[in-house]
Amino acid sequence: MNVFVLCTGRTASVAFAKACEHIENFSASHESRVQFLGEERINFPDQHIEVDNRLSWFMGKLDEKYGKSAFYVHLLRDREATARSFMQRWEMKGSIIHAYAENILMGASGQGEDICRDYVDTVNANIRHFLKDKPQQMTIHLEQIRPGFELFWQKIGAIGNLQAALAEFDAKHNPSLPTGGLLGKLKKRLKGSSLV
Repeated sequence: MNVFVLCTGRTASVAFAKACEHIENFSASHESRVQFLGEERINFPDQHIEVDNRLSWFMGKLDEKYGKSAFYVHLLRDREATARSFMQRWEMKGSIIHAYAENILMGASGQGEDICRDYVDTVNANIRHFLKDKPQQMTIHLEQIRPGFELFWQKIGAIGNLQAALAEFDAKHNPSLPTGGLLGKLKKRLKGSSLV
């Protein structure tokens, strides 16, 4: 069985993948096939857990190849907290939020925080729609990550070190920018924004 963890990003997806590395009867990776095109982009080995926010743009291909046979997780974080985290990456060239704003929306009018919220809402709506007919699925909220991950562990029949897996959520993985530097400049420009 394959497991796919779908999310917007900025939802502790790296920590989730690290936690899954403590499962012995599944391999686990984070964004392991981003360099591939076509069928190879979603060509995962059996008994593998893939955590990749960009899979939300390949759900048609996921459905064609894995359909109802895979187990899916929708990893969610509070909307405003997720948007704030993306706002901290607003000026990072190559970031998903920069690509969304410049290339998907093509410079649509709106403040940065509105675009970040729109990205979060759009990706989560796409995931919810994709999961409508999937019998093997669950939603895990970052705000209740430990009980959610424990239930996930049970549902997929994981074997391994659950306590070591849960400890991964205590570490900082892929944190947003610190308060100084670029973020400090961004905060000055967006003074009064509800996201800063």
